[in-house]
Amino acid sequence: MRQIGMLIFPRMTQLDMTGPYEVLARLPNSTVHLVARTLDPVTTDRGLQIVPTATYETCPPLDVIMVTGGPGQQDLMEDEAALGFLRKQAANAKYVTSVCTGTLVLGAAGLLKGRRATSHWNALEHLKPLGAIPVAEKVVVDGNIVTGAGVTSGIDFALKLAAILEGEQTAREIQLQIEYDPEPPFNSGSPKTAARDLVERLRARIAPLNEARKATAARVGKKLGV
Repeated sequence: MRQIGMLIFPRMTQLDMTGPYEVLARLPNSTVHLVARTLDPVTTDRGLQIVPTATYETCPPLDVIMVTGGPGQQDLMEDEAALGFLRKQAANAKYVTSVCTGTLVLGAAGLLKGRRATSHWNALEHLKPLGAIPVAEKVVVDGNIVTGAGVTSGIDFALKLAAILEGEQTAREIQLQIEYDPEPPFNSGSPKTAARDLVERLRARIAPLNEARKATAARVGKKLGV
Protein backbone atom coordinates (compact mmCIF):
# COMPACT_ATOMS: atom_id res chain seq x y z
CA MET A 1 0.00 0.00 0.00
CA ARG A 2 1.45 3.34 -1.08
CA GLN A 3 1.58 5.84 1.81
CA ILE A 4 0.95 9.50 0.93
CA GLY A 5 1.10 12.20 3.59
CA MET A 6 -0.13 15.79 3.38
CA LEU A 7 1.20 18.19 6.00
CA ILE A 8 -1.59 20.50 7.19
CA PHE A 9 -1.49 23.38 9.67
CA PRO A 10 -3.48 26.35 11.00
CA ARG A 11 -4.19 29.06 8.40
CA MET A 12 -3.46 26.77 5.49
CA THR A 13 -5.37 27.28 2.22
CA GLN A 14 -7.81 24.37 2.02
CA LEU A 15 -7.80 24.00 -1.78
CA ASP A 16 -4.03 23.48 -1.70
CA MET A 17 -4.87 20.23 0.07
CA THR A 18 -8.35 19.25 -1.08
CA GLY A 19 -7.59 19.61 -4.80
CA PRO A 20 -4.64 17.20 -4.72
CA TYR A 21 -6.45 14.98 -2.19
CA GLU A 22 -9.33 14.44 -4.62
CA VAL A 23 -6.85 13.19 -7.22
CA LEU A 24 -4.37 11.24 -5.11
CA ALA A 25 -7.02 9.50 -2.99
CA ARG A 26 -8.29 7.90 -6.21
CA LEU A 27 -4.96 6.20 -6.92
CA PRO A 28 -5.07 2.41 -6.55
CA ASN A 29 -3.36 0.83 -3.54
CA SER A 30 -2.82 4.19 -1.88
CA THR A 31 -3.65 5.67 1.51
CA VAL A 32 -3.61 9.43 2.09
CA HIS A 33 -2.79 10.72 5.57
CA LEU A 34 -3.54 14.26 6.77
CA VAL A 35 -0.67 14.98 9.11
CA ALA A 36 -0.51 17.71 11.76
CA ARG A 37 1.16 18.36 15.09
CA THR A 38 -1.90 17.02 16.94
CA LEU A 39 -5.22 15.44 16.01
CA ASP A 40 -7.10 18.63 16.88
CA PRO A 41 -9.08 20.14 13.97
CA VAL A 42 -7.03 22.51 11.85
CA THR A 43 -8.71 25.81 10.96
CA THR A 44 -7.85 27.10 7.50
CA ASP A 45 -7.28 30.71 6.48
CA ARG A 46 -10.97 30.95 5.50
CA GLY A 47 -12.40 29.26 8.57
CA LEU A 48 -12.95 25.71 7.32
CA GLN A 49 -11.98 23.03 9.83
CA ILE A 50 -10.13 19.89 8.72
CA VAL A 51 -9.51 16.91 10.98
CA PRO A 52 -6.00 15.39 10.80
CA THR A 53 -5.65 11.62 10.64
CA ALA A 54 -2.07 11.34 11.91
CA THR A 55 0.47 13.27 13.96
CA TYR A 56 4.20 13.69 13.43
CA GLU A 57 4.72 10.79 15.84
CA THR A 58 2.06 8.40 14.53
CA CYS A 59 2.52 8.99 10.80
CA PRO A 60 3.97 5.91 9.06
CA PRO A 61 6.99 6.13 6.74
CA LEU A 62 5.75 7.90 3.61
CA ASP A 63 6.35 7.18 -0.04
CA VAL A 64 5.13 10.67 -0.91
CA ILE A 65 5.25 13.69 1.38
CA MET A 66 3.37 16.86 0.39
CA VAL A 67 3.23 20.28 2.03
CA THR A 68 0.26 22.56 1.49
CA GLY A 69 0.45 26.35 1.44
CA GLY A 70 -1.35 29.33 2.92
CA PRO A 71 -0.53 32.21 5.31
CA GLY A 72 0.22 29.79 8.15
CA GLN A 73 3.24 28.62 6.20
CA GLN A 74 5.04 31.56 7.81
CA ASP A 75 5.00 29.89 11.21
CA LEU A 76 5.88 26.47 9.80
CA MET A 77 9.10 27.79 8.23
CA GLU A 78 10.57 28.25 11.71
CA ASP A 79 8.78 25.37 13.44
CA GLU A 80 11.52 22.85 14.25
CA ALA A 81 9.04 20.07 15.01
CA ALA A 82 7.46 20.40 11.56
CA LEU A 83 10.79 20.85 9.78
CA GLY A 84 12.25 17.85 11.61
CA PHE A 85 9.26 15.74 10.58
CA LEU A 86 9.74 16.78 6.95
CA ARG A 87 13.47 16.02 6.96
CA LYS A 88 12.89 12.61 8.54
CA GLN A 89 10.18 11.63 6.04
CA ALA A 90 12.01 13.10 3.05
CA ALA A 91 15.09 11.03 3.80
CA ASN A 92 13.34 7.85 2.61
CA ALA A 93 10.35 9.13 0.62
CA LYS A 94 10.27 8.44 -3.11
CA TYR A 95 8.84 11.88 -3.81
CA VAL A 96 9.01 15.15 -1.87
CA THR A 97 6.30 17.55 -3.02
CA SER A 98 4.40 20.75 -2.32
CA VAL A 99 1.72 23.09 -3.58
CA CYS A 100 1.68 26.89 -3.48
CA THR A 101 3.70 28.41 -0.62
CA GLY A 102 4.21 24.97 0.87
CA THR A 103 7.31 25.01 -1.34
CA LEU A 104 8.81 27.64 0.97
CA VAL A 105 8.45 25.19 3.84
CA LEU A 106 10.34 22.53 1.88
CA GLY A 107 13.01 25.16 1.30
CA ALA A 108 13.10 26.04 5.00
CA ALA A 109 13.70 22.36 5.76
CA GLY A 110 16.78 22.51 3.52
CA LEU A 111 15.26 20.17 0.94
CA LEU A 112 15.48 22.41 -2.12
CA LYS A 113 19.10 23.50 -2.29
CA GLY A 114 20.08 23.62 -5.95
CA ARG A 115 16.69 22.24 -7.03
CA ARG A 116 14.22 23.77 -9.48
CA ALA A 117 10.85 24.56 -7.91
CA THR A 118 7.74 26.67 -8.26
CA SER A 119 5.30 28.35 -5.88
CA HIS A 120 2.51 30.91 -5.89
CA TRP A 121 3.43 33.71 -8.31
CA ASN A 122 3.60 36.26 -5.50
CA ALA A 123 5.98 34.11 -3.43
CA LEU A 124 8.22 32.73 -6.17
CA GLU A 125 11.02 35.21 -5.50
CA HIS A 126 11.36 33.98 -1.92
CA LEU A 127 12.61 30.56 -3.02
CA LYS A 128 16.01 31.92 -4.02
CA PRO A 129 17.12 32.90 -0.48
CA LEU A 130 16.34 29.30 0.52
CA GLY A 131 18.73 27.89 -2.06
CA ALA A 132 16.15 26.84 -4.64
CA ILE A 133 16.00 27.78 -8.31
CA PRO A 134 12.64 29.55 -8.89
CA VAL A 135 10.76 28.49 -12.05
CA ALA A 136 7.58 30.31 -13.11
CA GLU A 137 5.67 27.24 -14.27
CA LYS A 138 2.49 25.55 -13.04
CA VAL A 139 4.20 22.23 -12.19
CA VAL A 140 7.95 21.65 -11.89
CA VAL A 141 9.60 18.23 -11.63
CA ASP A 142 13.26 18.06 -10.61
CA GLY A 143 14.22 14.47 -9.86
CA ASN A 144 12.08 13.38 -6.93
CA ILE A 145 11.03 16.94 -6.13
CA VAL A 146 7.59 17.85 -7.55
CA THR A 147 6.15 21.30 -6.85
CA GLY A 148 2.96 23.08 -7.91
CA ALA A 149 2.20 26.77 -8.25
CA GLY A 150 -0.65 28.57 -6.48
CA VAL A 151 -3.84 27.00 -5.09
CA THR A 152 -5.79 25.61 -8.09
CA SER A 153 -2.50 24.49 -9.63
CA GLY A 154 -2.67 21.71 -7.05
CA ILE A 155 -4.99 19.75 -9.32
CA ASP A 156 -2.55 19.96 -12.24
CA PHE A 157 0.25 19.06 -9.82
CA ALA A 158 -1.63 16.03 -8.53
CA LEU A 159 -2.50 14.73 -12.00
CA LYS A 160 1.16 15.04 -13.00
CA LEU A 161 2.19 13.22 -9.83
CA ALA A 162 -0.46 10.55 -10.45
CA ALA A 163 1.03 9.96 -13.90
CA ILE A 164 4.49 9.60 -12.37
CA LEU A 165 3.23 7.16 -9.73
CA GLU A 166 0.76 5.06 -11.73
CA GLY A 167 1.16 5.98 -15.38
CA GLU A 168 -0.51 8.43 -17.72
CA GLN A 169 -3.53 6.24 -18.39
CA THR A 170 -4.50 6.18 -14.72
CA ALA A 171 -4.01 9.94 -14.46
CA ARG A 172 -6.20 10.49 -17.53
CA GLU A 173 -8.93 8.30 -16.02
CA ILE A 174 -8.85 10.30 -12.78
CA GLN A 175 -9.02 13.57 -14.71
CA LEU A 176 -12.14 12.29 -16.46
CA GLN A 177 -13.67 11.02 -13.20
CA ILE A 178 -13.42 14.45 -11.60
CA GLU A 179 -14.38 16.17 -14.88
CA TYR A 180 -11.36 18.45 -14.70
CA ASP A 181 -11.95 20.49 -17.85
CA PRO A 182 -11.13 24.10 -16.93
CA GLU A 183 -13.03 26.83 -18.73
CA PRO A 184 -12.69 29.90 -16.50
CA PRO A 185 -15.05 32.82 -17.08
CA PHE A 186 -12.15 35.30 -17.06
CA ASN A 187 -8.64 35.19 -18.42
CA SER A 188 -7.14 36.64 -15.25
CA GLY A 189 -5.85 33.62 -13.38
CA SER A 190 -2.19 34.52 -13.84
CA PRO A 191 -0.15 37.73 -13.71
CA LYS A 192 0.80 36.87 -17.30
CA THR A 193 -2.79 37.27 -18.48
CA ALA A 194 -4.51 39.50 -15.91
CA ALA A 195 -4.76 43.24 -16.49
CA ARG A 196 -1.76 45.12 -15.14
CA ASP A 197 -3.84 47.33 -12.84
CA LEU A 198 -5.53 44.23 -11.37
CA VAL A 199 -2.15 42.63 -10.66
CA GLU A 200 -0.86 45.79 -9.02
CA ARG A 201 -3.97 46.20 -6.84
CA LEU A 202 -3.62 42.64 -5.60
CA ARG A 203 0.10 43.04 -5.00
CA ALA A 204 -0.58 46.14 -2.92
CA ARG A 205 -3.28 44.39 -0.90
CA ILE A 206 -1.06 41.43 0.02
CA ALA A 207 2.17 43.45 0.36
CA PRO A 208 2.37 43.08 4.17
CA LEU A 209 2.18 39.28 3.91
CA ASN A 210 4.71 39.29 1.09
CA GLU A 211 7.15 41.41 3.10
CA ALA A 212 6.77 39.06 6.06
CA ARG A 213 7.51 36.09 3.80
CA LYS A 214 10.55 37.89 2.41
CA ALA A 215 11.92 38.52 5.91
CA THR A 216 11.28 34.94 7.00
CA ALA A 217 12.92 33.50 3.89
CA ALA A 218 15.98 35.68 4.41
CA ARG A 219 16.21 34.73 8.09
CA VAL A 220 15.78 31.00 7.42
CA GLY A 221 18.13 31.09 4.43
CA LYS A 222 20.84 32.58 6.63
CA LYS A 223 20.43 29.70 9.09
CA LEU A 224 20.72 27.25 6.18
CA GLY A 225 23.92 28.89 5.05
CA VAL A 226 22.52 29.98 1.70
